Amino acid sequence: MELDVTAPEAVASDIKATQTVGAQLPGSALLPAGPIDTAAALALFDRLAAVDTTQLLGSWRGSSLASGHPFDGLLENCHWHGKRFESDEQVHPLVFRRRNGDLISLEPRLLTPGLNWLLSQPLLAKPLGNPLVGRLFQLLMPLLVTRHSRARLRITRHRGQDSAAMIYDHAPIVDCFRRLDANTLLGVMDLKGMQQPFFFLLRREGGDL
Repeated sequence: MELDVTAPEAVASDIKATQTVGAQLPGSALLPAGPIDTAAALALFDRLAAVDTTQLLGSWRGSSLASGHPFDGLLENCHWHGKRFESDEQVHPLVFRRRNGDLISLEPRLLTPGLNWLLSQPLLAKPLGNPLVGRLFQLLMPLLVTRHSRARLRITRHRGQDSAAMIYDHAPIVDCFRRLDANTLLGVMDLKGMQQPFFFLLRREGGDL
């Protein structure tokens, strides 16, 4: 994987230029109507414009982009809400919704071992999509809560383009972002040891979608 961390100011002009090119067609119009494979998802990611870290600030609602990955739909079943970017240094990467509607941030260090285990047992991914699993996860949430930032934003080079990425503080995960439109991002999760990338969408809360 090509992943170089770069100072944001060093590439801001380049990012602005790529956004101008990407703005010729609304990115959301490029989204597939149904599931796609990894190659098609990567091709979509590669054609999208870069995004600067300042454009990520705020709260975002997340969802999987179905690409045949074991994680597809799993986070949603466990009531994943999205991500919150307060600044380059203050990021809440795993925001979940409780049954009463409250939003809470979960501790990535406590969840990453489960992700690695699931990757080693991909046949279990479908059973974990059962709504009962989501209800059981609700019972575990109070044990996983954190009030602290658990990631940071940086400009990185991924697949030949400089763009914003979220780097977890205590987990071997980097989420790289490209801009679909002003209020929609396509993200790709890079987890150490994971051969197939996981794709997801972020939609800005309160944005004109």
